[in-house]
Amino acid sequence: MPLSIDLKDTENRDALGARQAADASTADTGKPSLIGMTREELGETLREAGVKDRQIKMRVQQLWHWLYVRGVSDFDDMLNVSKELRRTLAGRYTIARPEIVDEQISEDGTRKWLLRFAPRGAGKPVEIETVYIPEEGRGTLCISSQVGCTLTCSFCHTGTQKLVRNLTAEEILSQLLLARDRLGDFPHKDTPQGAIVPSEGRKISNIVMMGMGEPLYNFDNVKTALLIASDNEGLSLSRRRITLSTSGVVPEIYRTGEEIGVMLAISLHAVRDDLRNELVPINKKFPIAELMQACRDYPGLSNARRITFEYVMLKGVNDTLEDARDLVRLLKGIPAKINLIPFNPWPGSNYECSDWEQIEKFADFVNQAGYASPIRTPRGRDILAACGQLKSESERLRKSERLALEAMMIAGHGEG
Repeated sequence: MPLSIDLKDTENRDALGARQAADASTADTGKPSLIGMTREELGETLREAGVKDRQIKMRVQQLWHWLYVRGVSDFDDMLNVSKELRRTLAGRYTIARPEIVDEQISEDGTRKWLLRFAPRGAGKPVEIETVYIPEEGRGTLCISSQVGCTLTCSFCHTGTQKLVRNLTAEEILSQLLLARDRLGDFPHKDTPQGAIVPSEGRKISNIVMMGMGEPLYNFDNVKTALLIASDNEGLSLSRRRITLSTSGVVPEIYRTGEEIGVMLAISLHAVRDDLRNELVPINKKFPIAELMQACRDYPGLSNARRITFEYVMLKGVNDTLEDARDLVRLLKGIPAKINLIPFNPWPGSNYECSDWEQIEKFADFVNQAGYASPIRTPRGRDILAACGQLKSESERLRKSERLALEAMMIAGHGEG
């Protein structure tokens, strides 16, 4: 069975350490955060705090280093910043992590965090989910961009939760910072005993904007967060290791290539407008022909910088060899990789996963046409952390119901 860490339990809260509890307390004070500010915004913040103009650039670099290289979450840990400035900043701002409401660890090492943020116009605190997927040679963090989603894709669990609000740049970045804390991926931080992580290099080497929400409907905040994540003097993630997935917000696809420059993934799932209108309703606004043109025009597109097309395999819906032929025809001339995703079930879904034999036939056809078409190994199904399963609601399942559901899913789907 998966390990679920309920943070309402005193013993488990203690296991997270006193710092995490202090951070959560600080995060509720309503102070603005320095996390997610650009260098220019940090400079103005320091100027308002009384730092002299001739010192601004140096102080910005110090803060940037402590926040994004050392990963501190307490001003007192900024050892080369004067006590007076630390005290001033702590009185006005926070650099605390969000509260962890729940942490679950799958049998395959996948981790899912339920995180709580301030209301910020939502009327009550909001919750989102973030997932870490360890593999040999890399560790991928799946980050959310919105609380809920507006797109209502018919096969996606997240789409059944209405949009509550966009996440800020701070809240998007905080998911990465918190995960690096929990995995021991900052200097002088320890990896949890028994954690499944890459044997070498960074614990988090890749990030994907594939969690809750449509990233391109929160473009400005996503842009700010990803530019900070890829800044060479801070978190220093290569833009080739950052993938933004969109359901097809065509105007912002052009902006993504020009202003962010990360890898692009398209949540495609169908090759005909009539079917895609049903599966991915945004297609009614930006039909397949417009979407494909935006992909062909994506800056820097080459065999070394291919677009990934996500294609969920739905039994009797989009999984025939005719669909595979049409997919190859549709993508002609676009440097592409096709990720075939076995459908991940969730409570109340109306679809079934394609038979494994049919998925393999589909993949073989696409491969023979010259496109890489890996079948994505389902990860974290036992904790509802797999693709399309993320959701946060106040009316979440009771623990006993969730464990029963997880057991059913494991027994019913096995290796599929």
